[in-house]
Amino acid sequence: MEGVKEKQGQLVFGLDIGTRSIVGTVGYLNGGKFHVLAQRSREHETRAMLDGQIHDIGKVGETISRVKEQLEEDLGRELTEVCIAAAGRVLRTVTTYVEHSFESDREITQEDVYSLCTMGVEKAYEEFQNSNTDTDMKFYCVGYTAMRYYMNGYQMGNLEGHKAKTIAVDLIATFLPDDVVDGLYKAVELAGLHVANLTLEPIAAIQVAIPEKFRMLNMALVDVGAGTSDISITKEGTITAYGMIPVAGDSLTDILVQHCLVEFEMAEQIKRKCRTQETIEYEDIMGLPQTIKADEVLELLDSEIERMTQLVSDTIKELNGDKPVSAVFVVGGGGMVPGYTEKLAEKLGIVKERVAIRGQEVMQSIVFELENARKDAMMVTPIGICLSYYVQSNNFIFVEFNGERVKLYDNGKLSVTDAAMQMQFPNDQLFPRKGEALLFTINGKTRMVRGEQGEAAVIRVNGNEADMYTRVHNGDRIVVTPSTEGEPAVLEIGKLPELGDALRVYVNGRQISLPKTAEVNGHRENEFYRIRPNDDIRIQNSYTVKEIAEFLDVPLGEDIKVNDTAARPDTRVYEHFTVSWNMEKALAQGTYADLPDADMEENAHREESAHGEVSVMQNAETVAGEAGKKQETENAREGVSLIQKAETVAGEAGKDQETQTAAADRTDDVTTQLPHPLTVIVNHSPITMRGKAQYVFVDVFDYIDFDLGTSASAGRSIVTNLNGRPAQYMEPLSEGDVIEIYWKNMR
Repeated sequence: MEGVKEKQGQLVFGLDIGTRSIVGTVGYLNGGKFHVLAQRSREHETRAMLDGQIHDIGKVGETISRVKEQLEEDLGRELTEVCIAAAGRVLRTVTTYVEHSFESDREITQEDVYSLCTMGVEKAYEEFQNSNTDTDMKFYCVGYTAMRYYMNGYQMGNLEGHKAKTIAVDLIATFLPDDVVDGLYKAVELAGLHVANLTLEPIAAIQVAIPEKFRMLNMALVDVGAGTSDISITKEGTITAYGMIPVAGDSLTDILVQHCLVEFEMAEQIKRKCRTQETIEYEDIMGLPQTIKADEVLELLDSEIERMTQLVSDTIKELNGDKPVSAVFVVGGGGMVPGYTEKLAEKLGIVKERVAIRGQEVMQSIVFELENARKDAMMVTPIGICLSYYVQSNNFIFVEFNGERVKLYDNGKLSVTDAAMQMQFPNDQLFPRKGEALLFTINGKTRMVRGEQGEAAVIRVNGNEADMYTRVHNGDRIVVTPSTEGEPAVLEIGKLPELGDALRVYVNGRQISLPKTAEVNGHRENEFYRIRPNDDIRIQNSYTVKEIAEFLDVPLGEDIKVNDTAARPDTRVYEHFTVSWNMEKALAQGTYADLPDADMEENAHREESAHGEVSVMQNAETVAGEAGKKQETENAREGVSLIQKAETVAGEAGKDQETQTAAADRTDDVTTQLPHPLTVIVNHSPITMRGKAQYVFVDVFDYIDFDLGTSASAGRSIVTNLNGRPAQYMEPLSEGDVIEIYWKNMR
């Protein structure tokens, strides 16, 4: 916001749109004094306004135009912008506190103070909305006053120029219904003017009537107009409250209309003349001349003045914490009727000298650069409206959003987003929307595929391409074409990454690749199956021997072996397994291999024994790992000893199996029992083991340089693979086996 210094010298046009008349003032601020260059007033020809609210926008617009034209003639220049003040029957106030912190101490600028107050207004509006959910009326902030500033937690009169890390403000914001604000703006626009600043009538009046040096006192200002009585309270150097009641000068005039049988204009003249004339002559609606004494007029008005002052007194006490103020200043034409100030003092319980009409005496800082200038209480509010322009920027703008007119509180940085929010335009129609996601499970784990991205909303401001952050100004035309929703997610089962790599197995010495298969909800599906929501997909990572033969389109023969172990057609084959059968002796379709029962039992026992050995070795690894965490300072030899003990345990666990195997071996060909060399591939390098007739997996550790110490094992686990699958420690080795041994981090 531009500060007072930057705005000094700028010409300002203030318009007091009152219930009875419209008063225009043009001037400028210079050296702390406001210079009035021109002033004009005009009464409404009809009762186009009641209780401070516009009822006939067209009539009020015409009257504003005439006042504007007269001022332009006086000045010799065109007027395009105007400052106005709002009144109304429904006024709400919110007092709030807001704080802002910087990263480090910095000098506070005018922009910082303005941003702080803007934050306060926004917070007050949010609090107001939350506490007024019981009404359908839409309210707007029409004015605010900074009550107290704080710098680093301490109260400060003016923040600008100080260095601080934290600034804060106690702020009072005032709100009026939408129709009050809309009526004012529309009437001004009809006169060809743009609103430069909007304030509240009591805020404007107090700028002139109660200078800052008097605000340390607990005082009240009452602006008695024709339709409303506007009230503000000062205490401890600041304005602490605002109020408004819909009772003022017109309620007195209405009594004279009925009693004297005259039109409203004549009754208004009778009321004004009773202040200066003892006898008032007038003509009634029948055209007959009449006279009435001033005392009679005051007697007729006495009861209504009693009621008015009682309402004002009650409101002052309510705004001041249920107690009277020390003094009251009265401005406005409605308060100039004889007896008003005396009765108000009586209702408040203070001496009558402390309730006074303020007029020319409060205009010591006002310089009138025109002849026959009006300097009474009627001019306090119009001049205050002009002064509000220099200390407060509070305005609304109107834009067109998709053909509808919308009003926005102008904080100096309005964008398309603000207009969309004010119009309650759905957020999901501003930003591109993804199509419906596809949810399903793979091997028990939930998977989601997102839908396609839609197209963003198309935004144009005044016909030009724009985006959500494009700044908007008064009169802009905004057109938003809603965003679109993308296509829903679609996925064929063959595109799942789990099906990407084929299974590699060895069949009769040759490597073949088998495509992985999938079952959906218990049924086998091909790669072109389109996944549906909530499908349960199971990836098959193995084939049976029979399925391999069917895939290769070859007959399945006798003497089936899987990893050199006797097997059957339904034995499952996994990655890197070796499979063989006798190609010359085909099995009859639907039969199993002709395996002796003893061989089958031995095979089952061998598998069970191998599983037991793995379990023992895994337990041994766990012991070794835990020992490594507690004794990381022990040397590698102690670790080797621990592993060797684990191997011994495993060996003892499989002792019976080895005895049975040895006995069976002795019945076979004697040449197989003689020691012979065996070459295997370990970690991509060939090694040859010697001295044994049969070799098992753990024998490999005697031929490789692999650290089994606790310092190596701490926090890690050992990985042992044979031909691409986890190895069993006592599993027999064959010529050419591929072995991997390495440490893997457990976290």
